[in-house]
Amino acid sequence: MRRRSLLALAPVGLAGACGLVPGDADRRTVTVWLMKDSASQDFLRRFTERFEREHADLRLDIRIQQWTGIGQKVQAALDSASGHGPDVIEVGNTQVPQYVEGDRLLDLTLESLRWGRRDWLPGLAEPGQQTSHQYGIPWYAANRVVIYRKDLFARAGVTAPPRTREDWLAVTRHLDSGAVQGIYLAGQDWYTLAGFIWDEGGDLADDREGGGWRGALDTPAALRGMDFYRRLQSLGRGPAASDEEHPPQAGVFAEGRVAQIVAVPGQARAIVQQNPGLKEKIGFFPVPGRTPHRPGAVFTGGSDLVVPNNTRERDGAVAVVAALTGARWDTDLARTMNYVPNRKSLAKAVAGEEGVAAMAAGAAQGRATPATPQWGAVEADNPIKPYMTKVLTGADPATEARRASRRITEVLNRLG
Repeated sequence: MRRRSLLALAPVGLAGACGLVPGDADRRTVTVWLMKDSASQDFLRRFTERFEREHADLRLDIRIQQWTGIGQKVQAALDSASGHGPDVIEVGNTQVPQYVEGDRLLDLTLESLRWGRRDWLPGLAEPGQQTSHQYGIPWYAANRVVIYRKDLFARAGVTAPPRTREDWLAVTRHLDSGAVQGIYLAGQDWYTLAGFIWDEGGDLADDREGGGWRGALDTPAALRGMDFYRRLQSLGRGPAASDEEHPPQAGVFAEGRVAQIVAVPGQARAIVQQNPGLKEKIGFFPVPGRTPHRPGAVFTGGSDLVVPNNTRERDGAVAVVAALTGARWDTDLARTMNYVPNRKSLAKAVAGEEGVAAMAAGAAQGRATPATPQWGAVEADNPIKPYMTKVLTGADPATEARRASRRITEVLNRLG
């Protein structure tokens, strides 16, 4: 997941809080870089104490990193020959491909087979793969759901959330009345568009024709996804020329005249902070799919754990990854932080929390952005956003999709 941008080493180690016996020099140190706010201090304390009890020859040095600038820092650590860098690194799931290049990550394919990778969420597991080899091990996930006003649904006579896209359109059309927007959907919310495109069998870019990666917004499937986005977005007053952060959609929802937004469940906290009166009126449901049998596809953000090839503590690093991503501690993290666990079979662990349960249901259909190291450059240039705006303001979808696809191809080829 490209989450804010990536950091600088904040040298906050947890070794001093792990209950080691002073002077215990026989332990080998495993240095772990984890990102700020990925796990609570209490979780890390509990994990460290248990891990060190179970691995008498190892001690953990967990160093918390900031997201800003982390990309360059990770690249430098992977290229270093000093042997004093991190042994385990948390990275955004969609960032793994750029770090795999140059044989800089440990191949964990055999380990992944033992760790049950067939049960992993595809949106976390697939970006961590390259040519069937597994380099990134899924840790936790987060994805979009529909946040809705239960009272407005009830007032409109809607007794249950919609389960198909066509029902969603019908319900939203019914809700879009008077001062109330049926849905607030910004015109350039391209992550939400990606889910609709995936549902139709399309993609943002592909390499299926053997000629390298190319933009794929102009395929019939992708155009169908854009058409659904257009129909849904028209049932509210979301700005066609900006994304969900301009203005922040949580603030728009908090004003009290919006029935639905598509967002991660955590945005409900921001809504309630701005309008406490909505606390008991907010509900969640998975983004509906084409049929009632499964939710719609969604972009899965989150983190994988990787082991640099230049580690001097290979076995210790693998032991840390196995423990953190195993069922016991992954479930603990999900409950502590309201994440989706890394395995589909663990979804029941968060079933008691409505927003997280809706997120977990969607995560089973989760996807990630195209698994090419150059995709970050596409996002920086992002021809998808103006394409969406042009379609929503009346331009010919096929023409604009071809133009945007050519630009995506140009960016990928320029850097590839």
